[in-house]
Amino acid sequence: MRVLTKAYLSRSRLLLWAKYSASSVIATVVSQLAFALCYWFGTAAIVASLVAWVSGAVPNYVLNRRWTWGRSGQKLPYTIIVVGSAVMAAVVTSVTDHLVQPLESHAWQTVLVTGSYLATYAVLFIVKFVLFDRLVFAKTVSDPVEVRTPVAT
Repeated sequence: MRVLTKAYLSRSRLLLWAKYSASSVIATVVSQLAFALCYWFGTAAIVASLVAWVSGAVPNYVLNRRWTWGRSGQKLPYTIIVVGSAVMAAVVTSVTDHLVQPLESHAWQTVLVTGSYLATYAVLFIVKFVLFDRLVFAKTVSDPVEVRTPVAT
């Protein structure tokens, strides 16, 4: 019986991870596109990061809340986590933008700065999953607990 419980938990965790990953992919595509377009058209890296963050944060929260975890999360921890991520991305892209200025090709500048934006969120991917799972969308004491009736033998 214990093996079945572990298998169920493993399957449910795997499904949770898959849903989180799919939500993140959708948000990443949206935010990467927003960042690349803003930066390509001359927007400062820090502003492009902010626009991209807003573009990706909204669908990411909605998908994680309704689909991945299936419940409303703690808004303050969520806000702190995503704003912290946005600040890190803005710092990384601004530094990268400064470093690529000697390059003459605007296309290469865009590729490298956009790549730094993506790399920042790739590094934060697992950290954010753990924080979302343990802090933002954690089950509370008031959540209904599944009650099992013993089977008569």
